[in-house]
Amino acid sequence: MRADAKRNRDRIVEVAREVFREHGYDASLDEIAKRAGVGAGTLYRHFPTRDALLDAIMQSWVDRVNEATEKALAFEGEDRELLIGWFETYASLISLHKGGPAKITSAMGNPDSPIVSKCQVLTAASQRVIDRLEADGALRADVDAVQVCQLVGGVATVADNADQPVSAVRPLLEVVADGMLR
Repeated sequence: MRADAKRNRDRIVEVAREVFREHGYDASLDEIAKRAGVGAGTLYRHFPTRDALLDAIMQSWVDRVNEATEKALAFEGEDRELLIGWFETYASLISLHKGGPAKITSAMGNPDSPIVSKCQVLTAASQRVIDRLEADGALRADVDAVQVCQLVGGVATVADNADQPVSAVRPLLEVVADGMLR
């Protein structure tokens, strides 16, 4: 890729991240092109579909999920605090863009969703935390990673819809955690 094309692509991704954060994932692609200082044709040449643009934005997010999972798994405190900490991290990760919690949570477990790969990343990360807690004997036997993601995503959606930080719904995350622990 030529240097100017790479700059345009990187600028589009940067601006799209801002626009999606402000207006949600359904924001106008024309607005993104305009703010990035490129024509719509340039945007579509790099990203022929909205999903392709979302994938480019999400790659750094996937890396962040993986880093957060490793950090959670390295936690050496009480199991309850590990679980609540993971829930807060998870809720923060899906709340980076306005409308993100509802979009991601409603797609969770749907193999036909256009964001199925992102949901799989989240489910796999949550499963790793669940596996750790199961190995410690701390969880009920019927805990399912997709259902956990849906519950925590629902709580994150409450905060997102109320324009509150994730910390405002910590008491709800504590209730979810307490329902999972032995």
